[in-house]
Amino acid sequence: MRCTYCMPAEGLPAIPRERLLSADELVRLVGIAVHRLGVCEVRFTGGEPLMRRDLEDIIEGCTRVAPHVPLAITSNAVGLEHRAQGLARAGLTRINISLDTVDRAHFAALTRRDRLDSVLAGIRAAKRHIGRVKVNAVLMRENLDGAADLLRWCLDEGVELRFIEEMPPDADQAWTREQMVPAQELLDVLGTRFALTEAGREDPSAPAERWFVDGGPATVGIIASVTRSFCGDCDRTRLTAEGTVRSCLFSDDETDLREALRSGAGDDEIADLWRAAMWNKWAGHGVAAADFVPPQRSMGAIGG
Repeated sequence: MRCTYCMPAEGLPAIPRERLLSADELVRLVGIAVHRLGVCEVRFTGGEPLMRRDLEDIIEGCTRVAPHVPLAITSNAVGLEHRAQGLARAGLTRINISLDTVDRAHFAALTRRDRLDSVLAGIRAAKRHIGRVKVNAVLMRENLDGAADLLRWCLDEGVELRFIEEMPPDADQAWTREQMVPAQELLDVLGTRFALTEAGREDPSAPAERWFVDGGPATVGIIASVTRSFCGDCDRTRLTAEGTVRSCLFSDDETDLREALRSGAGDDEIADLWRAAMWNKWAGHGVAAADFVPPQRSMGAIGG
């Protein structure tokens, strides 16, 4: 995929294999995060995690070192129909799938790829083998009219939909607050087709506010990172594919754990490095500030 809000049309530069964390290194870091830092859920994002041929090995290793911790991935679902069963067998418990529209023409325009059928097949395979499936949609102004259709499709398929406000780490550096679709405008559009009743968050640190749809029990969520910032409740830590910790999605400050791993550092030393990175976390992302500067890396490069 080459989604317009996170990747340039030509894609991102390839990362040399030696700079990427190996499966064993990833599993070790997950073990440190869970047993020394109190991490209680692990999610693999991207880019696209299915591009890792050893993803099943990574999931299996994480299941081994942290058997009671939920393991999830966020995927565009292309090719997932062929791997969902193996991922479930390895220990994957949850999956979020990116799908911004069920209109084929809009899908092809947004992703620069005509792969809607593959994504829908992946969603259905995930429902069969993995069970808990959520759909994430970044709402762009050009597909706002299709938001209600996407919600209707998700309700019919029995998957939970969460809309995400478009955020500024886009590949083309074209984001403006004026052009993004804010949560309230989306709620107004959805309200013309559905009765929405506020349901709140599943827990204070969950990014999505939820609304019951037509009385429930089905819900729709909105992650309003820009207009309803939840920075004060954020409890997440982000590790890049190269092994650097980013304390905030919007910060270019990174702490290198890969070098520590490969130079023989012990688990306690690595945990201390990780703690220090998070203790220096910003109080907030500052998107609303007049002097806000978007991060240099786009979403596709930092696991957005």
